[in-house]
Amino acid sequence: MVKPWFSRGYLPHFDVPHLVQSITFRLSDSLPQTVLEEMSRELAGRPERERQNERERRIAAWLDAGYGECLLKDPRIADLVENALLHFDGQRYRLLVWCVMPNHVHVLVETMDGFPLAGIVHSWKSFTATRANQTLGHGGDFWQREYHDRFIRDDDHFRNVMAYIENNPVKAGLVTAASEWKYSSAWRAAEVAPPSSP
Repeated sequence: MVKPWFSRGYLPHFDVPHLVQSITFRLSDSLPQTVLEEMSRELAGRPERERQNERERRIAAWLDAGYGECLLKDPRIADLVENALLHFDGQRYRLLVWCVMPNHVHVLVETMDGFPLAGIVHSWKSFTATRANQTLGHGGDFWQREYHDRFIRDDDHFRNVMAYIENNPVKAGLVTAASEWKYSSAWRAAEVAPPSSP
């Protein structure tokens, strides 16, 4: 029997087939360890749920501010990451919504039988890290080791997460409309949408 709850050392995670999951993973230099440590100290006295929500809010704001080299701004690397996400769509998972930001990636995905979430994310990160470092002539860590995941509870949660992911480039001030950000499901949907009738 598959154990649906697991821990990566800090919070329990839920992973069973056909579960819709929101995932965020980020570049290795996108969030300094000193910032994370200070954040942990500041939030230490708060209740767990409040602490987790505030931590997520602060990390999102930091990432959107564009800290680090933002290597995903390079079209070659953004293409590489987006193509990796699309590669096994429909075979190992169902890719619902995605956005490749300058220093992090958001994905909404439904897992399939035989392909646990941890393996899917590891595959994306391992393949793209190797290829990106080759392309850029870099060595060392490309992605932060951990990633953030949250399973979707209901339809409202799904809609909110989908809107957040597709509008992240707008929120970060990179574009004025979600469909203008090339490395996203919003851009792809706009590209394939049939022209409106006069």
